[in-house]
Amino acid sequence: MELKEIQNLIKFVAKSGASEVKLEMGDVKITIKTGSDSDTTIVQQVPVAAPVAPVQAAAPVVPAESAQQPPAQAPTTDDSRYITIKSPIIGTFYRKPSPDKPPFVEVGDTINEGDVLCVIEAMKLFNEIESEVSGKIVKMLVDDSSPVEFDQPLFLVDPS
Repeated sequence: MELKEIQNLIKFVAKSGASEVKLEMGDVKITIKTGSDSDTTIVQQVPVAAPVAPVQAAAPVVPAESAQQPPAQAPTTDDSRYITIKSPIIGTFYRKPSPDKPPFVEVGDTINEGDVLCVIEAMKLFNEIESEVSGKIVKMLVDDSSPVEFDQPLFLVDPS
């Protein structure tokens, strides 16, 4: 990386208001830290095998933590009897047809196949999401006015 490019990067980071930026390109690692007193520090290193070892040592720690989490999620196996209603599209999830109206459904409500559960706004179009099952709403998994992804769980329904 050229000195001119580094100087431009420093100016950009200082203007952006970021407190720290790390950049790695090949064998060059640059860290730019800005303080409240407008001092900018640049640390430039050429990593050798030593920095790789801590990364490899840190990697097994993450799976160990993940291994501890599934037992914590074991109670969700009780949820296996529930049907999960998932988002068919990407958009913004709304529980109400409009801000001044009541929500379509609440926890504890009994729903039938074809009932409207929520609205998902995608590209300025409001799409009503209908239930494909009958049952009782056990849990709402998304907050009102939250962005949702395709196939993201929205509701848990007890079909019994």
